[in-house]
Amino acid sequence: MKKFNIPEYYKSEIISKVKAKRKLEDPRKKDFSPTILKFGGIEFIISRHFGFCYGVENAIERSYLAIEENPNKRIFLISQMIHNPDVNQDLLDQGVKFIQDTDGKQLISWDEIKSEDIVIIPAFGTTIKIHNLLLDKGVDVKTYNTTCPFVEKVWNRSTKLGKNDYTIIIHGKYNHEETKATFSHSKENSPSLVVKNMEETKFLTEYILGEHSTEDFTKYFENKYSENFNPEKDLNTIGVVNQTTMLASETQEISNFIRETMIKKFGEENIKDHFADTRDTLCYATNDNQSATLELLNFNADIAIVVGGYNSSNTSHLVELLEEKFNTFFIKNESEILDKNLVNSYNIHSKKIITSNNFLGDNNKLKIIITSGASCPDSIVDNVIKKILYLMKVEYDINKINF
Repeated sequence: MKKFNIPEYYKSEIISKVKAKRKLEDPRKKDFSPTILKFGGIEFIISRHFGFCYGVENAIERSYLAIEENPNKRIFLISQMIHNPDVNQDLLDQGVKFIQDTDGKQLISWDEIKSEDIVIIPAFGTTIKIHNLLLDKGVDVKTYNTTCPFVEKVWNRSTKLGKNDYTIIIHGKYNHEETKATFSHSKENSPSLVVKNMEETKFLTEYILGEHSTEDFTKYFENKYSENFNPEKDLNTIGVVNQTTMLASETQEISNFIRETMIKKFGEENIKDHFADTRDTLCYATNDNQSATLELLNFNADIAIVVGGYNSSNTSHLVELLEEKFNTFFIKNESEILDKNLVNSYNIHSKKIITSNNFLGDNNKLKIIITSGASCPDSIVDNVIKKILYLMKVEYDINKINF
């Protein structure tokens, strides 16, 4: 796999050693068991797969290259390059400006963007409307297009399905940049509908089986389907794709559920004419990170820590998996650890930051699970580990890490 040139301060001392050792021992990535790091009485159980994926490293490399290659030009990002506050803040500090926020709110008017400006397309990709708007302005949309190739793979699969007269069901969060971009591309060739979860999928399948009216359908999925979507005829042939950062098991569950519904309606012998097999659109990094996180559930630990941006979809799903068994803290970086007992963490259900007073406690022997999202630099995970060791008054030699 290609090696990317990313800033040194995103790299790490501790985690780099862990990943180098695992790569040497398991080059084919068949072993999903975690790495155990021991520092005195503190034991870190580190997920086999976490941190920057191919798409994120590519986006970071291209973004910093844009800064280096264009010292006298204005540089813009359509929206956050990735969902990590530290990375995005660093880009802002270097003079890059964001045109929109993650919800699509305009921060800088399109009228201010000129043909000579540098515009970076983020890893999530962008909509056809924005892409064409930039082309009309004469902006270069190729040189610093950092769209993840696995996102583009979903777009290409959607195009192929559309040309074969399949309606596209997108498993994703409707307001997420990636889902907006995928929806924009899929609706060019096919009727398209976004479903967020199994609850929405069940309503969809109930409609397919005649249990809801068309009026109920259009009201329930308002603003989540393409123009001229006709549910009475467009739901006879279906293909399911996903926002690549969603929970892979949920995408598969949704796909299987719709398939079973189509069998009920059209018969097993006709299923190939009504439902497309789209398992090849699942992102490898999402799969690996989630599989490695599931492996952590086989271990015992006092707490679990997930590090990453609070608006990161793939990171929130790691939290979702771990909190089934562990007291789990979702933190953006080490600054959220206030002292041994106090920590600010993000609650993915209430969407609020809460302060907990039961973090490390006074026990000198702790087992701590730790992982991070695909947009989190390893250096931040390092800093979290170091902060905990400092608070627990554990001395260590970085060159003598005990695996």
